Amino acid sequence: MTQELISNLNVRTQQTLSTPQIIKQEIPVAEKAMTTIINGRKSIEDILNREDKRLLVVVGPCSIHDTKAAMDYAEKLKGLSNEVAESMMLVMRVYFEKPRTTVGWKGLINDPHMDESFDIEEGLRIARKLLLEINEMGLPAGTEALDPISPQYLGDLISWSAIGARTTESQTHREMASALSSPVGFKNGTDGGLAVAINALHSVSNPHSFLGINGDGQVAITHTSGNGYGHIVLRGGSNGPNYDSVSISLVEKELNQAKLPSNIIVDCSHANSNKDHNLQPLVFNDCISQVVDGNQSIIGMMLESNIGPGNQKLTEDLSQMQYGVSITDACVDWSTTEKTLLDANEKLRSVLTKR
Repeated sequence: MTQELISNLNVRTQQTLSTPQIIKQEIPVAEKAMTTIINGRKSIEDILNREDKRLLVVVGPCSIHDTKAAMDYAEKLKGLSNEVAESMMLVMRVYFEKPRTTVGWKGLINDPHMDESFDIEEGLRIARKLLLEINEMGLPAGTEALDPISPQYLGDLISWSAIGARTTESQTHREMASALSSPVGFKNGTDGGLAVAINALHSVSNPHSFLGINGDGQVAITHTSGNGYGHIVLRGGSNGPNYDSVSISLVEKELNQAKLPSNIIVDCSHANSNKDHNLQPLVFNDCISQVVDGNQSIIGMMLESNIGPGNQKLTEDLSQMQYGVSITDACVDWSTTEKTLLDANEKLRSVLTKR
């Protein structure tokens, strides 16, 4: 009798990855990028602490699949960031991992060549290089922390992290988030319920000990001190949107009862836009109006945006795909993004000093 009769019965093969330390040595953080990351995290912390009156806006493609298009978008966003810096801090949404309801393309890290070759080794390097280039432009990056191992490879380049609706209730992700070096937003559950996110905020602020890997790729027990910059992200749910003023008031009440800071980011996509990307600017503008009217709890928004509008299906012939158009959720195009943020900047200028 051998161990093979009872172990790894559904595992076809296993491939050893380069360690986080090796990939970080190959693609080190340059001084300019480090400055962007340090300043980006500090600005977000200041917004959460109400020491910075601006709004945090996490904006960018639903997912990254083309690094050239991503850099083109980043250059546009950096220019716009300078124009609206008085009222908004822009963080580029740089999502490499996509949770799937069943199956499908899981993101650039998992399948960078989009051909089911699953070259994760190359995916990690491509992702790290892109994050480094974006940060070197002076543009902070945000991402979803989905795989509990990938932050060891990329977390040093991230200024803001999100825990998605499908994983907010996961103990693994709450423990991981307690170790993240960046502020982290927890989305409400897919049903729209707040309890899982509120429980997550309590959990993430506390110390945890759990199994993970270290920089040398060894299995290690990770002991954390807790992440004091957790906050809630409203994305709507199966019962509809939750960005309106009544919903916001109810969230404020629940956060207050839970003795948590009333820091709310509104995701303008997903159920808040009824999964219609064309409605995202309306959601964004409604949030801006609430802030102008005196709301104190909305500290930011998320916007799914790309160079071109809508989305497209992933095809075998990649040369036939549209440049700068999402292959996951539909996004608003660049011109809509630019107009939405510039209009918001004009409305916010005179009111933020009163917050």
